[in-house]
Amino acid sequence: MATPHASHAPLGIHHVSINVTDTAAAVAFYTDVLGFTVRPDRPDFRFAGAWLNAGGQQVHLIELPPPEAKGQHFALQVAELDATVAAIRAMGVTVSDPKPVATSRQSFLHDPSGNLVELHQAAG
Repeated sequence: MATPHASHAPLGIHHVSINVTDTAAAVAFYTDVLGFTVRPDRPDFRFAGAWLNAGGQQVHLIELPPPEAKGQHFALQVAELDATVAAIRAMGVTVSDPKPVATSRQSFLHDPSGNLVELHQAAG
């Protein structure tokens, strides 16, 4: 595979778009449970949804049926996985126990639409 030229090499991920069955429930989950913030600059599309900030990146919610779950997910990097898992569980949300993966650790949970979200603590 060819190496990308510096002029068009990616700078990073700008946003991830996920389908949700209920925008309001998804916004509540991502803001209240995971700490995202709502972006006020979402264009007036002809479908329901929301744009959220997740650190320096964005997650766009689109109110359409989610695809069949086949392992697809996105990962949120967190500073302290054990504390994050404990805080989320205290809200009554099910999240898996932290497990090692290579030199990092991860846990998983589902949003209200069934989308899989990874919590990832990089090796420090």
